[in-house]
Parts: sequence; C-alpha cells; structure tokens
Amino acid sequence: MKLTPRILKVLLRAVRMTRPDEIGCDECFDELDRFAELTLAGREAAEALPLVADHLQKCGDCREEFEALLDALQIIEPRRRFTFRRRSK
Repeated sequence: MKLTPRILKVLLRAVRMTRPDEIGCDECFDELDRFAELTLAGREAAEALPLVADHLQKCGDCREEFEALLDALQIIEPRRRFTFRRRSK
C-alpha cells in the first residue's frame, strides 16, 4: 500500500480520535445487547454507555452488527421506539 496524502490524512484523523479509555470490538460486542435495549426503550444509551457509543461511531463492523440487532429486535417487538441516529452512508 502506497502512503498517499489521502491515506495519511485518514490515519492522522483516526489517531486524533483515539481515546485513552477506548474499548475494542470484543468489549463493544459484549455490551451491544444492553445498548440496543436502552436505545429501544427510548433511554440515552450513549449517556449510559459512552464508550460503546464512541466505538459505534468509529467502527463500521460493530455499527452494522448493532443496526442488525436493532432491526431484529424491532421485528420481535415493533412497538418499541428507535432513537439511535444511524450514520448516513
């Protein structure tokens, strides 16, 4: 892979966004069900689990898993509210 100015910019942005208390995908995945339940209950999931919210903003794979979980839960319990803001693609 050639280090182009565009790639360098993306890498620098990722470094700047890194937090010392950040969680990884495994830890995020362990909390996804709780985050989804809070979201569907209309509660502030990001406030209750800020590290999960931060990770979901940065990690496309975990965000996709979370969105799939929300979709599945809404099929099971369609009356629940959806309040998590999905990122536009």
